[in-house]
Amino acid sequence: MAYSLLRIRKVSPFGISRVLQADKASLWRFHLEPECAQFLRFGVFTRNYGKILGSSNYDFTGSGPTSSFDFTDLTCPHTWYPIARRKKRKVILHVGPTNSGKTYNALKQLERSSSGVYCGPLRLLAWEVAKRLNKANVPCDLITGQEKDLVEGANHKSVTVEMADVTSVYDCAIIDEIQASLAFTLAEEEIRQLTMVGCKQRGFSFTRALLGIAANELHLCGDPAVVPLVEDILKVTGDDVEVLTYERLSPLVPLKVPVRSVSDIKTGDCLVTFSRKDIYRHKNTIEKAGKHLCSVVYGSLPPETRTAQATRFNDATNDFDVLVASDAIGMGLNLNISRIIFSTLEKFDGTETRDLTVSEIKQIAGRAGRFRSQFPVGEVTCLHKEDLPLLHSSLKSPSPIIERAGLFPTYDLLSRYSQAHPKLGLYKILEHFVENAKLSSNYFISNVEDMMKAAALVDELPLKLQDKYLFVVSPVDINDEISGRGFAQFAQNYSKTRVVKLREILSDDTVKVPRTPTELKELESIHKVLDLYVWLSLRLEDSFPDREVAASQKSICNVLIEQFLEANRLISPIPFSSKKLRSRRKF
Repeated sequence: MAYSLLRIRKVSPFGISRVLQADKASLWRFHLEPECAQFLRFGVFTRNYGKILGSSNYDFTGSGPTSSFDFTDLTCPHTWYPIARRKKRKVILHVGPTNSGKTYNALKQLERSSSGVYCGPLRLLAWEVAKRLNKANVPCDLITGQEKDLVEGANHKSVTVEMADVTSVYDCAIIDEIQASLAFTLAEEEIRQLTMVGCKQRGFSFTRALLGIAANELHLCGDPAVVPLVEDILKVTGDDVEVLTYERLSPLVPLKVPVRSVSDIKTGDCLVTFSRKDIYRHKNTIEKAGKHLCSVVYGSLPPETRTAQATRFNDATNDFDVLVASDAIGMGLNLNISRIIFSTLEKFDGTETRDLTVSEIKQIAGRAGRFRSQFPVGEVTCLHKEDLPLLHSSLKSPSPIIERAGLFPTYDLLSRYSQAHPKLGLYKILEHFVENAKLSSNYFISNVEDMMKAAALVDELPLKLQDKYLFVVSPVDINDEISGRGFAQFAQNYSKTRVVKLREILSDDTVKVPRTPTELKELESIHKVLDLYVWLSLRLEDSFPDREVAASQKSICNVLIEQFLEANRLISPIPFSSKKLRSRRKF
């Protein structure tokens, strides 16, 4: 299945034909033009791109004939949002541990408001809130990067945080999991990542929402570690700040003994591990014992598949009564978990293998024992006895105080800087902002390494800065080979004709349900390419006209992935307590 979306025949041993008859669709092969491959290698994988352009000194202030404005002065980001500054907002922080009811209470206020917006870190959370409000007879639009579902008469919106509208005025607004943005702790000297979300990349979206949403009431939900920073940031906005503290609604019991063998696994357990390989090995080991079937959840699974897997696990009448998952369960899914079992307390975070932070351990462990579920008392333990002391000490410790919030310049600032330096490409502009930005002590510049890789690529194309910026901020996984190639071809085709037809990227062929995790990973990457097309089509509708086709192809990908998860029995099991379970691999 090398880099391929393959066409499904009308007859399929897995029943796919029924899906095709319903939507008249088929799954196509993904192919890359030869010149696009060369283009991708030059752009994305050129680590020393800046050296090619030379190391001349530039005027970062824009002084001289153009302007005396210091474009790199980011010390007062609250002034970027004049509509919000015209309001004296009432800001209520709802802080407490997982499963404490903080978001529930904020949502009750949103339901009562005349207009409002919910901003969450994940599409799964936006989906859930939109569904809840509409069920409560509060018409609510759903707006994420990949979808826009408008409801007649709606004065409320449920959005992913990047889609927050800072030009509208609301009665009530919620920013959920606020610590996912304000996530730099001097105590740790690292930017921690929550679930599949790398907050070092996305933090500025939350900071933008915090400073920019114009609402009479702004509710912030998250960890108590965020309170001092939010209070300090909002001193200059003139907002009134109130802090509401919550306690956990159901007990969480750290066990004193590890889970020693597969025979100790029971209904409602969630085994947490940090590589795709180990997830499927654990799943196979548990299922080989013959007592349980396993659902799986991890970050690179499509959101629709994660939701389906969680629903199957939560169904008490279903045979899939054990969950094997990554830290992607930390937020975004309601799960009826009895016991969290850590296979290890170390993870590879994209840069290095490190111990889980106190915040990460508490976030994951807190998913056990959901209030008013069939497991009202949660338990947490490990596979290995030597991990228990760190687990117990982390659960007793407060999360480290968050010292700084992610920040990034607005497009307006980048555009004005470009006008002052028209010979610079977007890569150099981003590089200069990162290296020369002036910040107050409350902020850090968000990590834009992946953006700069994408910028190096699009700088080679005859595109306007606005188009380059749009591609650079798109949700591309530039480090994934297939996703990166799809991005390259989309950008190149757009630069040539301004119209990108999906059929130019996908060709007819035959597909089968993935047989191995490697083939599954390739299919997940294809899903990312289709997701990217949908994202671009919502912003450049005339240029990416095949949104419905892409959505249909995504649905078929989801079906194939689900078929793999139900049929997979192909990975050799490993001893349940083997140290091989500690292998570190990035999802």
